[in-house]
Amino acid sequence: MAAAALPRVPDAAAPRPGTPFDLDDHDAYRRWRDGKLRHRARDAQALLVPLRDPRALSPAEREALLQTIARHGVALYRSPHVQDDPALPRALGAQLGLVRLDANWLAEEDGLSRIAVAGGGDAGDFIPYTDRAIGWHTDGYYHPEARRILGMILHCVRPAAAGGETSLLDPELVYIALRDRSPALVRALMHPQAMVIPAREDEGGVARAAQAGPVFSFVDGPHLHMRYTARSRSIAWRDDDATREAVQAMARMMAGGVGGIEGVVRLVLQPGMGLVGHNVLHARSAFRDDATAPRLLFRARYLDRVATADAAPEADATPAPAPTAEVAWRTG
Repeated sequence: MAAAALPRVPDAAAPRPGTPFDLDDHDAYRRWRDGKLRHRARDAQALLVPLRDPRALSPAEREALLQTIARHGVALYRSPHVQDDPALPRALGAQLGLVRLDANWLAEEDGLSRIAVAGGGDAGDFIPYTDRAIGWHTDGYYHPEARRILGMILHCVRPAAAGGETSLLDPELVYIALRDRSPALVRALMHPQAMVIPAREDEGGVARAAQAGPVFSFVDGPHLHMRYTARSRSIAWRDDDATREAVQAMARMMAGGVGGIEGVVRLVLQPGMGLVGHNVLHARSAFRDDATAPRLLFRARYLDRVATADAAPEADATPAPAPTAEVAWRTG
């Protein structure tokens, strides 16, 4: 594909020169790429950090979480705390620099979402609150740029009776797979109109305005952020050859099989387990509930990026403030 045919990347979405994501710096990319692929996670054990008490991390536990997140984008943790305690994920997040909760209108007053099968009402209209499978996505892909979800926690109180497997994938591995195929595909996905989520309306009017934006953008210059959903309805991709090829390639790669991306981690979260990190790609298989003990996870989404050692200073461990009414917009 000729370079002249590539869409121009706006300055706000362009990576900082000299970083591995600079499409013109092949040496920096190759060095970073080789290290990334050499150390990618092969299974859930590579991401797992045992915690005595997620609410009060030891210095060693905190450092292990930060190092795992810095390398893989996300860490898994296992702890003995299996109670229905919504304060736990908020306390954990605050110790890692996650403070600014982004609550949707279905969240609790503390800003957390209780992810369980809804018996009816508004929540039942949204797939996370059903027992159906959820395809690959990053959280908040329908948000405007100013409200990008950069960090997340998913804490398990109770698993399903059967199914409910979580899949995780570092977006940097998707970036590598696409760039190795053709830098033109990466450039196409940096376009500000690469992916458009149409407006959603309800009986109250426009619940969420249409949102256009890139798939790949950058946080503070050197940090990759991915905005993506595998859904085929209520989404419009930019109508050009490079974008179509990139979208088709991503779908094939993340589906697995020949040409699939190595580094997909799959597991069923057990009580006291969770994941914490940047807003990585994730998916969920369908599940069957136990009526006497239905599946329950706490989800916390943040406008902050985890304060990994290469990105931010020591985090303040004070609990995050309760979300304001401005935060709890009608996103679903």
